[in-house]
Amino acid sequence: MSLGEQLADHLDVAERARALLPELSAVADRLIEVYRCDGRLFTFGNGGSAADAQHLAAELIGRYKRTRRPLPALALTVDPSVLTCVANDYGYDDVFARQVVGFVRPGDMVAAFSTSGRSENVVRGLEAARKQGAITVYFGGSGGGPAAAYADHALVVDSAETARIQEMHLLLLHLLSERVDAWAAGED
Repeated sequence: MSLGEQLADHLDVAERARALLPELSAVADRLIEVYRCDGRLFTFGNGGSAADAQHLAAELIGRYKRTRRPLPALALTVDPSVLTCVANDYGYDDVFARQVVGFVRPGDMVAAFSTSGRSENVVRGLEAARKQGAITVYFGGSGGGPAAAYADHALVVDSAETARIQEMHLLLLHLLSERVDAWAAGED
């Protein structure tokens, strides 16, 4: 595939992602409300999706574009001692669910990233978040998979190609960060 054909594929997936903007706006509104009520955001995913989860948390606890207060956000993928302890003692399928039960309060938001939606640890993490009374958000692809069933808000990229899905997840998390960043800086 030529570079021009590759770019055309990227642009096609990006254009289809436009359909996700109303749902993304709803997620932004809900996250702003979570922060207004002194809630927190927790994120997770595997592999490249773990990187996306960490990226979103970093944009919020740090800053996206503006100098503003830190917004409480934590990626549940960043503590290797917890991940390996839970994986060893309970199994890798429970590495996110166990942390969700330990940290998440009703009214918090939990955002999961997965290109397939079939990773058992992601599915269980979202299921646990819903049981904890959290608002659940799923950044997915490939038709959604089982994880979508536990999402109050599903942002499912219309692609089956991992790279395209992850690119759109990055775009979506930046659009979300922009909206929340502007609100936190008093511009919204």
